[in-house]
Amino acid sequence: MCQVSKVLEVKNLITEFGSGSQWLRAVDGVSFSVSEGKTLGVVGESGCGKSVTCMSLIDLLPKPMGVVKGGEVLFKGVDLAKASAKEMYQYRGGDIGVIFQEPMTALNPVHKVGRQVAEVLLLHTKMSKQEARVEAIEMLKKVGIPAPEKRVDEYPHQLSGGMRQRVMIAIALACKPDLLIADEPTTALDVTVQAEILDLINDLQKEMGMAVIMITHDLGVIAETCDEVVVMYAGRVVEKGTVKTIFKNPKHAYTKALIKSILSLETPNKATLPTIPGTVSSIANFVEGCRFCQRMEVDVSELTVRPKFEEVEPGHWVETCPRCYQ
Repeated sequence: MCQVSKVLEVKNLITEFGSGSQWLRAVDGVSFSVSEGKTLGVVGESGCGKSVTCMSLIDLLPKPMGVVKGGEVLFKGVDLAKASAKEMYQYRGGDIGVIFQEPMTALNPVHKVGRQVAEVLLLHTKMSKQEARVEAIEMLKKVGIPAPEKRVDEYPHQLSGGMRQRVMIAIALACKPDLLIADEPTTALDVTVQAEILDLINDLQKEMGMAVIMITHDLGVIAETCDEVVVMYAGRVVEKGTVKTIFKNPKHAYTKALIKSILSLETPNKATLPTIPGTVSSIANFVEGCRFCQRMEVDVSELTVRPKFEEVEPGHWVETCPRCYQ
């Protein structure tokens, strides 16, 4: 039986932001991996550290405030955490594609979309401008944009939200990357358009065999598209495992609360969905101990020891706080 190779391994990633003379830890010892042809979902509420984690992988943190302070980011055996700015410039857009969550701000409003797709090809391949334009039209066609020969010469504001997102996907996949990072790729899109975008990413993944990291707060997206899941809370991974394991047998109280808050066909009419009380604490007030207990207003003086992150069954890892691990 052939073994699927790991495209990316993240080990004990630590990211901090400078605030005056103080450094605040936004990502606190995060570890996960994603294999060739597989999709890893990173899920959690807004502010849990999903996007910061993934921007840390590709050196897109706001500088000089955001800094990776520790850990390893092994992309096909190369530690990106130690790569120079020039090396990262080659990886981003070439071997690693990125879909940002808001295409209207990610796309340059003063350049035609065809030029923006072709630019990636000119930077990372030896294509001529004419060859890059032809390939840009082909990529727009591949991502389902009608009349690509016409759209290639249009500006982002002339396209609908769904089409702009497709252009972002075309840019991300133009160089046929080994890894695609999709940061909330369906945010602010209609439900039907969301489904089209997710199906498109899935189809292109099968065609190219790339690994995908899907960042989202939507567990429905996770269930539909992912093979494995990382559940993040307050800068840490509190649970990870296969999609089936996480949805059928969640062990952490936070994961259970997230799943209970999903609207389903079985939800009675006029039923009030369960919510998670409280809010995520400010990054400046994070405790060393269990941060979900902190949200549940457990005495902070008790939360001085970080819970262990343990494998409770094969392939199923959980932060084993005595109160939250059930």
